[in-house]
Amino acid sequence: QVQVVESGGGLVQAGGSLRLSCAASGRPGSTLSMGWFRQAPGKEREFVAAISWSGSDTFYEDSVKGRFAISRGNAKNTVYLQMNSLVPEDTAVYYCAVPAPTEPALTSSNVRWMHLYDYWGQGTRVTVSS
Repeated sequence: QVQVVESGGGLVQAGGSLRLSCAASGRPGSTLSMGWFRQAPGKEREFVAAISWSGSDTFYEDSVKGRFAISRGNAKNTVYLQMNSLVPEDTAVYYCAVPAPTEPALTSSNVRWMHLYDYWGQGTRVTVSS
């Protein structure tokens, strides 16, 4: 079983920045691909960004390209989501999600499939004020 814990959410003014962190534990022998999704009030959960287990491939939703950056941390199975130029539409609960090692590798075709991600964190709230 993999445990996923996010941190770093908060309240920020439009144009500001936040960095979210995610740590996955429970599979010390595996380096895992990891992703971020978000769910705004009254809306469905949507893909934000993901990174392959090696860090060589990153994927972004169009609305965050050029503003958000996902990266792997030095500690195994940690990732960061650097969010810059935040706008009120970025307000949401952000979830870190992790596919099991047995899942297919992330590609541009499958990276948005929520069922590909077997383990989810509890979420961290980001509020962007105008």
